[in-house]
Amino acid sequence: MKQLARHREEIWLALEIGNSRLHWALFVGETLYSAWDTDYLLESVIQQLAECQTLNDLLEKIFPQGESLKNTLPLCPLVVASVVPSQTAIWQTYPNTRVITLEQVPLKGVYPTLGIDRALALWGAGKTWGFPILVIDAGTALTFTAADANECLVGGAILPGLGLQFATLGQQTGQLPLVEMQNFPSLPPRFALNTTEAIQSGVIYTILAGIKDFVEAWLQLFPNGKIAIKGGDRTLLINYLQALYPEIPARLIVEPNLIFWGMREIVKLL
Repeated sequence: MKQLARHREEIWLALEIGNSRLHWALFVGETLYSAWDTDYLLESVIQQLAECQTLNDLLEKIFPQGESLKNTLPLCPLVVASVVPSQTAIWQTYPNTRVITLEQVPLKGVYPTLGIDRALALWGAGKTWGFPILVIDAGTALTFTAADANECLVGGAILPGLGLQFATLGQQTGQLPLVEMQNFPSLPPRFALNTTEAIQSGVIYTILAGIKDFVEAWLQLFPNGKIAIKGGDRTLLINYLQALYPEIPARLIVEPNLIFWGMREIVKLL
């Protein structure tokens, strides 16, 4: 924490409001000091956070184990990127909040409804490893988003992620069971002889084939293009791909903090 004390004027807090969770990062200037996730917070709790007087008070409430600062530091700016408008409005009660909008991301050729999370992850990946680049986000939704060497949006795709596909089958059908993802760390049989494994096979092998197809199509367009992957299911999917299509994970840059890299780039411009 001594590093924080020396650079207190450069400290800022990043918050990505995702579809399922809150993703946090504490920056000292351009350096990512710490990153962590929390569940959504009740509006009453957010109002309490807005009343915090110091960064110490704030981190004690949102840091996983409770962060203890040796030096009392003033509240720092909160930079927010959100895909949940109702949550955005609530968090704007926190003092010194800056909400990043799509218009602030320097990507060319974006369309108005492009998700800010996809835009920031793509921008952060491109500025870190160079363009052209494809970003795969293995989160609640599985998304593909790409930009060319001119930092212009090529486009992408969106489909339900692993957990969402399993949940939908379990909740929207009369007789199919709800399958929990943690029950199968290894690949299931492709041709299953029971309902649970049939669901696992259908969802997993189709998603893996889809990832392989998009990666191959990207490399046909841009043979020297980079590919980065993020999201909560990234490790599981990479393990599956390693077993089935080992040439695919060999091309992947694994970086869970892509959106924070994008936010850092935008903060430089603010």
